[in-house]
Amino acid sequence: MTKDFGGRSIAQLSALLQTGALDPRSLADWTLARIRDHSDQAIFTTVTPERAMREAEASHTRITAGRSLGLLDGIPVAWKDLFALRELPTTAGSVVLRNDPAATEDAAVITALAKAGMVSVGRVNMSEFAFSGLGLNPHYGTPRNPRSLDVERIPGGSSSGSGVAVAAGLVPVSIGTDTGGSIRIPAALNGIVGYKATRGRYSMQGVFPLAKSLDSLGPLCRTVQDAVWTDAAMRGLSASEVRRARLEGISIVVPMNVVFDDAEDGVVAAFEGALLRLERAGARIRRQAVPAFTRIFEIMAAHGPLVTAEAFALHRLRLQGADAASMDRRVVARARLGEKLALSDYIAILDARERLIAEVSALVGPSEVIAYPTVAHVAPPTAPLEADDALFVETNGRTLRNTSIGNFLDWCGVSLPCGTGQAGMPVGLLLSALPHHDTHLLSVALAAEDVVRGGYGEV
Repeated sequence: MTKDFGGRSIAQLSALLQTGALDPRSLADWTLARIRDHSDQAIFTTVTPERAMREAEASHTRITAGRSLGLLDGIPVAWKDLFALRELPTTAGSVVLRNDPAATEDAAVITALAKAGMVSVGRVNMSEFAFSGLGLNPHYGTPRNPRSLDVERIPGGSSSGSGVAVAAGLVPVSIGTDTGGSIRIPAALNGIVGYKATRGRYSMQGVFPLAKSLDSLGPLCRTVQDAVWTDAAMRGLSASEVRRARLEGISIVVPMNVVFDDAEDGVVAAFEGALLRLERAGARIRRQAVPAFTRIFEIMAAHGPLVTAEAFALHRLRLQGADAASMDRRVVARARLGEKLALSDYIAILDARERLIAEVSALVGPSEVIAYPTVAHVAPPTAPLEADDALFVETNGRTLRNTSIGNFLDWCGVSLPCGTGQAGMPVGLLLSALPHHDTHLLSVALAAEDVVRGGYGEV
């Protein structure tokens, strides 16, 4: 094949597929060859060529017969390594689960996208058990950030392979999970779009958990429009109810505490440039402190992180048994911190969370969106983080800080590319909205995307 389909959006590929200019079988074949021959073999943990070609053949038959399932028919998709794929064990970026029984059925969202005609090409790498925002994996290798032109830099995690697979042009969309930023962080660090839905928007059946009170799902892709179409299909809808908003008069709240602490100058400059463009396009900017942000980290200091408590409960037997020796030492150390949390601490965290969600919902209007940098720094070099566990822990906390606020408050969020910072690396602008205001958030993000990008990272 002479054509290169790398880096194209769902919309661009769909136009070719639906008009017959591109055969789904050719696209699947090209995608599998691109994955096989790519210089970074740490991106995918499992490739499913037989399944992909079978699904592409079915798509070809439908489209040529005039029975297309819609805009996503024939579009390749990759899955984070914690979604159950029929006939394969679910390994979650770990080696201790490799000998587990194979899944007897696909995860519910895989079934939903298959019904929309999407072609599953395999599963992609991740931080082991989704328990890091950096994306390092000692078992399957660490995917390289394709935006770096100097040294190897982290991909962001935990949906590391998802972010890199899209940014490297291997697939137009990959589905990830987000417990503390695991979709939005790799989206920001790789210069793509990442949408974290409100928890519960999609079925979690067949998804290996980390912390059930925080876990959410969503796509990493090239455009907000791609995310909107994928979101509808993940919910079993044939069309989305999302409509493009008007930026004129949209109120954007910019928190002035916590999220800019120790932020790199380049990140702040890129964010402020995007904010100025939004204001010139008619958006109204309201800057104010959000006391709940400060309180969240005070609660974690007093009682421990909610994610750590739930992760320890999930992995307690592994941590106490022989499996711990085969796990990432950094994951083991972080998860074991949950053993120190008493039941009274856990209940205190949940009570405080409920109060703070209500407090912020009274401060931020239902038609407003919140904006701040997705991550306060660009992707750092990988090698020092692999060599220095103390640096790893410090950087992981800083990387997760801004995004984890949204998980604690049960928000939905979209990270949009907004420019570059140090070493020419991508910067993300995070738009968030109150729980279950996903339709409004996506509507605003559709309108804001071109303005936020300002010519950077155009598809």
